[in-house]
Amino acid sequence: MHLIDRIWRGDDAVSRTARIALTPFEAAYRAATAARGWMYDHSLLRVRTSPIPVVSVGNLSVGGTGKTPFAAWLAAELARRGLEPAVVLRGYGGDEALVHARLNPEIPVVIEPRRAEGIRRAAAIGATVAVLDDAFQHRAAGRIADVVLIAAEQWRGPPRLLPAGPWREPLHALRRASIAVITRKTADDMTTEGLAATIRDAAPQLPLAVVRFALGELRRVGGVGAGESLPLAEIAGRRVIAIAGIADSQSFFGQLLGVGARVEPHTFPDHHRYTTGEINDLLRAEHRDGAPFVCTLKDAVKLGVLWPASAPPLWYVSQALNVESGEEAIEKLLSRLAPELNRR
Repeated sequence: MHLIDRIWRGDDAVSRTARIALTPFEAAYRAATAARGWMYDHSLLRVRTSPIPVVSVGNLSVGGTGKTPFAAWLAAELARRGLEPAVVLRGYGGDEALVHARLNPEIPVVIEPRRAEGIRRAAAIGATVAVLDDAFQHRAAGRIADVVLIAAEQWRGPPRLLPAGPWREPLHALRRASIAVITRKTADDMTTEGLAATIRDAAPQLPLAVVRFALGELRRVGGVGAGESLPLAEIAGRRVIAIAGIADSQSFFGQLLGVGARVEPHTFPDHHRYTTGEINDLLRAEHRDGAPFVCTLKDAVKLGVLWPASAPPLWYVSQALNVESGEEAIEKLLSRLAPELNRR
């Protein structure tokens, strides 16, 4: 466990002491966040009008909720309904834009830290709707809907704000959202239902949906045979060298365990930039029994360009999104984003 994860999520004495020591800084962050929100609520900070309909996909915590795959799914649904969507994102780390391009190669991606300017650029290239990836807190860009994701695996009771915990805003910030979406990969029904009840208490009028990210098939990364696919059953009962440089690597490892793999985890920080030395270290782990290398799509778009052609193949597993509940609320959201289609 990396130091920051240990401070945020650890239950040992050192982690608890660190959180207590950070409490004054958490209080200052909470006050600054509340003041900024109050200024937007009272029109003291400017919200730029957007030239096209806009939906933001964001969260209340730092990473690990599935924003990028959900935003990609939402953009694909809008395209399926006849719109011309574009994804607008800051481009931090460089991997999200590559993931969007891999998932939806026909949908343009605009990289622009200033979200309002990114929306304007999207409209200029012909987009009729913009999907903002990670922008719930970027309130200067006008939008007609806010989707807020909360991961069931990360829910551990009352939120602690930065820097004492991973939360950017308290739970009551959901009241300015259009819909809350609980995402889950390995969380059980009891955990998911408990989180749903907590969300309803915090924002009683807010529509709520639950989606599950399930592992898809294995796909080969780069080199000869790139794009080749294999069923997940191929790794059942086998030792797997699992690579994850994402915010919630444990959920990914848990998914692999769930399909019967014997996981040897290799965890890296979120948005990690891999080096050839790190790849060589990983390759040395394979020699014992020919274990396959499996990573996330977010890692594959960076590892693929560095993976040696002479090395054993690297495989990634993308996340398939399944709506488990709240289909009607999601459909209403999609309809709000396609007003011209509703008038036909």
